[in-house]
Formats: sequence, structure tokens, C-alpha cells
Amino acid sequence: MADRAKDNTDEPADFETAIAECGFGLFNVFILCSAVPCLTAMVFSASALSYVMPSAECDLDLSIVDKGMLHAVTYAGMIISAVPWGFIADTIGRRPVLISGGWLDGFFVLCASLSQNTAQLMAFKFFDGLIICGPFAVVVSYLAEFHGKKHRPYIMLFVGLCVSIGSMILPLLSYLLLPVPILFTVSSMKFRTWQVFLAVSSAPSLLSGFLHIFLPESPKFLMSQGNYKKALDSLQRIYKLNKRKSRESYPIKHLTDPTPDRSDDLDGTGRPSTLQERFSRAQSKFIDGFKQLKPMFSSPYLAISLQVYCLHFCQIMCVNSVRLWLPQIFATMNAMDTLGANDTSMCAVLEHNANAKSMDEEEKRVECALHHDPDSYLNNITVAGIGLVGFLIIFPLMRFQVVSNHILKVFLFICIFLVGSLYFVKTSLVTMMVSAVYLTMMGICATTIIGMSVVIFPTLMRTMVLLLIMTFGRLGSVSGNMLLPVFMQLSCLAPFLWLCSLMSIAFLFSLFLKVDDEQSLN
Repeated sequence: MADRAKDNTDEPADFETAIAECGFGLFNVFILCSAVPCLTAMVFSASALSYVMPSAECDLDLSIVDKGMLHAVTYAGMIISAVPWGFIADTIGRRPVLISGGWLDGFFVLCASLSQNTAQLMAFKFFDGLIICGPFAVVVSYLAEFHGKKHRPYIMLFVGLCVSIGSMILPLLSYLLLPVPILFTVSSMKFRTWQVFLAVSSAPSLLSGFLHIFLPESPKFLMSQGNYKKALDSLQRIYKLNKRKSRESYPIKHLTDPTPDRSDDLDGTGRPSTLQERFSRAQSKFIDGFKQLKPMFSSPYLAISLQVYCLHFCQIMCVNSVRLWLPQIFATMNAMDTLGANDTSMCAVLEHNANAKSMDEEEKRVECALHHDPDSYLNNITVAGIGLVGFLIIFPLMRFQVVSNHILKVFLFICIFLVGSLYFVKTSLVTMMVSAVYLTMMGICATTIIGMSVVIFPTLMRTMVLLLIMTFGRLGSVSGNMLLPVFMQLSCLAPFLWLCSLMSIAFLFSLFLKVDDEQSLN
């Protein structure tokens, strides 16, 4: 019997068997904790300007078109960098992207906080989007590739939970910091509260880059590259931390995967490589990277990826057209209430924002002072809180097949009516309630789609496809934030008809998607 057990340990094991032997323990807790600042950084990059805008519009004299452009420019950076980041992550590795991306993003967010005019703020927020795009998509693949079938379905629950917590932290930080009157000068540069707020928002990116230094490369990625020696070393490290045993006691001694073993070539063992050999290796990686993209354009991946891209494009265009403008809408409603306006309906608020440029200096000064009122952030905190609670209630139910199979289409169908009903609201309370339910449902839908995509596509395509899905979503965000001010200036009804139409298209695409989230990683 002992000899038979020994023979079994000498047999090559696939990834699912090898990662299952590592169990779940201290290592998994650390990797999940390291992912939190990365996921929070993405929320901060995408949404920080929404909270800054009511204050910054007075200092930078922003028009409604300027606001739309500032919302869009971060997503434009994400779109441009998606394919290069995907290529780097799927050829060089997950870990280098998480480390370098975190530090670079933190640097550009700090630069944005030093901005003295609209052009500088746009430029640095563009670079912020350019960089943060990589680490956010990579961390989803990275987490999935450190967990087996038993725990992998909970990874998207964790990702969605972190995004919800980040969305909660941001309005709380706004509530505590933005009403504080800060103004100081360094040389010829003036710094105000909103710039300090942006500087503080760089902390998650910098922390993410630091924490990932202490983590290994994804063993599944290393196996798919043919580097079984390093993959085994990574798995032994996980086993040692989780089981509190020596690395040598790890029962798996050999790994198997469709990729041939190239450990010696990839590790560079033996004599030092010449410059020509290093160049040839880099050239080979570059060619291999393009070969990895080929399956994306063939059956069965092409048809399903196109469905997912179109669905995500429509739904993110809708959700960000509401989410990114909500802090501005609540700040305007609060100001109008305080000034004693008779009509605080959504139409009145949109008209007020569209005509803000024509206000005289005294009116602008009074309204800008009201935008610093802490009460103007309470509705945003409530919306984020409802989103977090809704997420905690709904996602545990995703373990039931009847829920996971139908939640996407049911929620998208309900959201068609929710976004349309915003046209009829008359008070800030009803606006808050409707938008909170809408954004919560849409957030769950977005997380569900990304969770499906993690298991649909194989390892060497996974990060690239996730980035492309997010890219289509960001294209929707850019389009939405550039078109929304135009629709606002046409009529009050126009933006709501447009959003309802997009939601209907997203719902139609959702009818054709079905995925088993417990299947093995390819």
C-alpha cells in the first residue's frame, strides 16, 4: 500500500489536483488581502472625479461638456492600454504587471492632484486610466489561478465585494475630507481640498504595488508557459504556508499540462545568456504571444466573446451614465433645496446643470459654497451602502443554479424600467432609492459577466479576453459620458429614452449566455 501511495505521488498531476493539495489557508488570506487595494484603486480611478467635480468645477470653471470629457478621459486611457496590458500579462506574467502597474498608477494619481488647470487634470487622469487598466484585469485572473474549483466561484464574490467596499469608502472619504476648507500655496501653485482628496486616493495603488512584491507568480500561468519547475516551486510555497509543513512534504512531485516542459530554457539555468540569446528569447515570447490570440478569432470563442463584448458595452454605458453623474446630481439637488427652489425633479436638475455656464458670478459663488456642504455627500454614501448590502444578500444565493442561470437576464429586464423611472422622480429621496437599486443590480450583472468569462476562456487568453470585455465596457463609458451632455441639452426625455433602449439591447444579449462556473480552468 505504501509503495502504491508513493507511485501515485510520482505521477504527474494537473493544475486542479496540484492546487487542491495546497488547501486554503494563510497564503490565500494574504493574496486576497493584497488584492483589496488593487480593486479599490480601480474604483478610485474610475469614480474619484465624480466626487471632485462639484468642487473642482468652481476652481476650474468647467462647462457640462468639460465634465463629460473629464469623466470620459480616464476610460479612454484604459481603452488604449487594454491590448498591450493583456499581451504583457499573458506573455511575461501576472506579478510584474501588478507590481509595476500599482506604483506607476499611484505616481500619476499624485501628479493629477498637482494639476492647476483642466488640461493638466485631463492629461494625468488619462495616464491614470492607461496604467490602472492592467492591474485590475490581471488581479482577477491572478486570484482565479491560485484557487481550485472548490473556492474559485467565491473569487468573483470577493472581487465584487471589494469593488462595493471601494465604492463605499469613496463617498465616506468625500464626506470627511471635501467639506474641509483647505487652501495653501507652494511657489506659484495653489492647492485646494479636492487636490488633497486626489492625493489621498493614490494610496491604494501604491499599497497594491508594494504588497505584490511578496507574492509568487501564478502557478497556472507558469504551467501554461511550460515552466513546470517554477510552477512547482510556487505550489510548494503555498503548501508550506497553508499546511505549516515543509516544502519537501508537498505530495505532488511532477506537473502536467498540454504545454511542453521548457523549464531550463525559461529559467536560464546553466551558463549566462548572451545578448543575442536574450533577444531571441524575447522575440520568441513576442511571436508566441500573437499565436495565443489566434483561438480568440475561431469557434467556439469568437461567437460567445462577441455576445459578451456587446452586452458589457451596452450595460456599462448605461450604468456609468448614471453612476458618474450621480454625485453632481445630488450636489445640485442639495443646492437647489437649500436655495428654496420649487422644482427639484430630475428634469429641473439636468436643465440647471446644462445652463450652469450662464449663471452670474454671485450665483456661482453661492452654489459653489453649497457644494461643500457635507449633506450633499450623504445620498452618495446611502447609495453605496445599499449597493454593499444588496451585494452581500444576492451573491451567496449565486451558489444555487436556478439563481446563477437567471439572475443576469432578470436583473437587466428590471433595470430597463428602473432607469426609465428616473425621468419621473421629483425628490432627492426617490432619486436616491431608485438609483441605489438600479446601480446595485447593474453592479451584480457586471460582476456576473466577468465571473462567467474567467471560466469560459483558457489561461493563455484569459487576461486578454477580460481586458477586451472591460475595454468594450469602457468604450461604453466614454461614449456615454460624451453623449449624455448632448442629450441633456436636447431635452429632458432624450437621455432616458436612450438609456432604456441600451438596457433593452443588453437584456436581449443576456438571453443567450449560459456558463458553468465550477468547470475546470483550461
